[in-house]
Amino acid sequence: MTEDDRIDAVLTEVGPRLRRVRRDRGVTLAELSAATGISVSTLSRLESGRRKPSLELLLPLARAHQVPLDELVGAPPVGDPRVRAKPIVRHGRTMYPLTRQPGGLQAYKVIQEKPYEENPEPRVHEGYEWLYVLSGRLRLVLGEHDVVLTAGEAAEFDTRVPHWFGPTAEGPVEFLSLFGPQGERMHVRARPKKSG
Repeated sequence: MTEDDRIDAVLTEVGPRLRRVRRDRGVTLAELSAATGISVSTLSRLESGRRKPSLELLLPLARAHQVPLDELVGAPPVGDPRVRAKPIVRHGRTMYPLTRQPGGLQAYKVIQEKPYEENPEPRVHEGYEWLYVLSGRLRLVLGEHDVVLTAGEAAEFDTRVPHWFGPTAEGPVEFLSLFGPQGERMHVRARPKKSG
């Protein structure tokens, strides 16, 4: 089915839907004409499908019936919202893409079982990264810092600073990684602690 066929199918359903809404409300064509300023003959042709609906006709009808425009036109079914991306496996790291669009902010769920590196080699590149640990312990080497993040902890950094991250010697780690072009930063807001 082409896009034109889909549009024609949607438009074909508008007339019967208009008639059904009007009758469900117990309104005559004459009463609807008085409320909308649309002639009785135009309303009749719309309902029978002999006149194609236009936005300038549908908006006053939606207002008169007090329904969203979607109800008159028939909103398309919502597609499956789940992201079904194939995992990317590299160097003991399995990354599940959580975003589909190219460019901009990219999100990944990452599971890394190995390798633990005693003396990692930090790297640099353009961008900004945000990490959030779901389970396990994540070692982050960032410039002169060498820290371990545990479940529920987050870190964010400019990737032009030499960095490396991976599991500790204690085992696998699962975390979220959000990476964006230089200048895009993730802002996490937390409730302030109550004093007293």
